[in-house]
Amino acid sequence: MNALTKGLRGFAAYMGSLMGADAYRKYLEHFDSSGHAGPVMTEREFWRDRMDRQDSNPQGRCC
Repeated sequence: MNALTKGLRGFAAYMGSLMGADAYRKYLEHFDSSGHAGPVMTEREFWRDRMDRQDSNPQGRCC
């Protein structure tokens, strides 16, 4: 893999993390490490819950 491809992949990963694309993965890691009881949310449930919380409690965001 050349340096340009590696750099572009790194930039894409960085932008994805800024936009929250890795939020579900972080949720799963937190869920596993903190020992929550009960079933884990599916990815669809997670995003629905996240959007509902943002709509009911708007905070400083660009859009």
